[in-house]
Amino acid sequence: MVVGVLVEVTNKNVDKIFDYKVSECHQAKIKIGVRVKVPFATRTLEGFVLEIKEDTTEDRKLKEIIDIIDDDIILNDELLALGKKMQEMTLSSLIYCYQSMLPKSLKAGGKNKAHKKFETIFRPIKEIDDSLTESQKEILSQFHGKPLKRSALKEISLARLKLLESKGYLEEYEEEVYRNSFTIGSKENYPLTKDQQNVVDTILKSSSSIFLLHGVTGSGKTEVYMELIEKALQEGKTSIVLVPEISLTPQMIKRFSARFGKRIALLHSALSDGEKYDEWRRIVRGEADIVIGARSAIFAPLKNIGYIIIDEEHSDSYKQENNPRYDAKEIAKIRAEYHHAKVVMGSATPTLESYARAKKQVYQLLTLPNRVGKGTLPTVHIVDMNEAIKQSMGHFSIELLTAIKKTIERKEQVILLLNRRGYSSFVTCKNCGYVVKCPSCDITLTYHKSSNTLRCHYCGYGTNLPKVCPSCQEDAIKDLGVGTEKIEEELKKYLPNARVLRMDFDTTTKKGAHEKIITQFGKGDADILLGTQIVAKGLDFSNVTLVGVINADTSLNIPDFRSSENTFSLLSQVSGRSGRSEKKGQVYLQTFNPTHFSIVNASKNDYLSFYQEEMRNRYLLKYPPYYYLVSVKILGKDEQICFQESLKIKKVLEKYLKNTIILGPNADTIYKLSNVYRNRIILKYKKEEALYDILNRLILHYASSSKVKVEVDFNPIHL
Repeated sequence: MVVGVLVEVTNKNVDKIFDYKVSECHQAKIKIGVRVKVPFATRTLEGFVLEIKEDTTEDRKLKEIIDIIDDDIILNDELLALGKKMQEMTLSSLIYCYQSMLPKSLKAGGKNKAHKKFETIFRPIKEIDDSLTESQKEILSQFHGKPLKRSALKEISLARLKLLESKGYLEEYEEEVYRNSFTIGSKENYPLTKDQQNVVDTILKSSSSIFLLHGVTGSGKTEVYMELIEKALQEGKTSIVLVPEISLTPQMIKRFSARFGKRIALLHSALSDGEKYDEWRRIVRGEADIVIGARSAIFAPLKNIGYIIIDEEHSDSYKQENNPRYDAKEIAKIRAEYHHAKVVMGSATPTLESYARAKKQVYQLLTLPNRVGKGTLPTVHIVDMNEAIKQSMGHFSIELLTAIKKTIERKEQVILLLNRRGYSSFVTCKNCGYVVKCPSCDITLTYHKSSNTLRCHYCGYGTNLPKVCPSCQEDAIKDLGVGTEKIEEELKKYLPNARVLRMDFDTTTKKGAHEKIITQFGKGDADILLGTQIVAKGLDFSNVTLVGVINADTSLNIPDFRSSENTFSLLSQVSGRSGRSEKKGQVYLQTFNPTHFSIVNASKNDYLSFYQEEMRNRYLLKYPPYYYLVSVKILGKDEQICFQESLKIKKVLEKYLKNTIILGPNADTIYKLSNVYRNRIILKYKKEEALYDILNRLILHYASSSKVKVEVDFNPIHL
């Protein structure tokens, strides 16, 4: 027997299948989709079996596989075909595509192998009699004739249990257990509103396969999702639910688990390797019918999928930023086609691309225009900081600070959003203007007061805050800008009795930190939840009646064609956290651009007006959804060589791509990162038949280069 193996080498030039012989002792276990160990040049590598062939006389000189790692198939037929499709879409290596589908412990060559977890069980096998002591009778009486886990018998020493075993009263054995990654929520009953029921009925009856559910914040999209999944279960079908952030999962899991119990499985990066391994096997074994998770959960090995739900579909986290640069929404469509399933994408602020497709009836558009129950949309106040700053207290306008005080006095809660991280944006010298930058990246370091350190949020470099300016040696170092730590400090100054919880990157690095903070706030242990963009999405607290946004226009200043869309979405989403129950909600948006259309329309909750204005801008500037985009990055450690190769690449593109607008090469937004220089060429096109072939040739040409690397990203989220 001969097998074709795709080995764990990511170089594009080695992106092919290699043949190996299989000895008789291994032939019975060989299956397509399992991992094997093979000799490769001078190394031993792992890979996936993709082909099984008949042995011929020409194959006698082939090397033999060393071992078979798996008893069960890791990549089923659907995932194998999906990986090849991903390779075509992203121009990535095939091995990259397969590796991205799997939890770490199931990847080829994964160093951290998770193992099955077993627990000791004791089972009574003999009736209690008078030959036992009173204490031994008491121990056996706790079993009530049923097996018990060792963990449930902690107060009884192992020696006493072993003694009863030796006397023939107990039997000991090992049983595989799953590492539990969540607890079941309490049962809740929310009958569907008329609007929700209409949406559910339309989806069930429609022949369309992709739906865009445009529902205002608090309109009950989650209930619609659960009702559809319930219908799928009744038909013996499974479902995938994608959420954009780990932080959204605790509340989502609570609601789903309350309704579906242990039929759900979780797949996201906050789980341990062992938990991911267990969840994956539960899915493969058919013990879980519903998978909830972030982007990579789209690859869950479910069979007979009925629905793929993409919640908060506007989120940029559905697009992977590194190889393979796939879009989970596009993968969802491929999987839905394979299973004859339906895709439901929901958002209060859909992407322009999705809404445009819905308007053209490529997707079926459904709406939930009203909040559930007695909740109404909050009243939004735009605070013009050009005027308010004259009387402001720190970074708070008098209006916002007064509103916070009154809200807390009413025993209600506040969410404050700051679109920054850390104590201060950057550190500079007020004498000479020197700005402290990362030595490896072309960006300023962020100051964190709690540790009195400067840190690069890209490469992780950290250093202590200098006492004097490294340039002019003057004692003139000053922190500028604003971060969550500084806002927290100001809150303690102006509202000393307010209980503040901070939720940002720095406070949520530990496992379970998101859930802990959300639970604390939900129980009323804090008056104010302060955070970065993480607090804008998906959180649902009935007692939150005030939302404040500091520097609402920060995201407008980012040099990106989506900056207006991101600003509108962020402000609309965070505003939606206020007044979600019977209590009336208020929102204060502090901005230096009070007349900008994205801010004005967000304050009115007017998506359609924003959409029309922004679509005009996109049309004039030839951006999506009117044109497709490709980002071609040229990276190298030698600045001059990197730029020269960028010019050569542009000439090649100009020669072969006649229907494409070619911009650049220009310095990337972050020109230097981890001592690597980055140039970029932007391609805009509507239809270009030669595009994929030419770009693939460029990637192959530079795959073996030690000086320059080329990265291609189709339809990038950020420019």
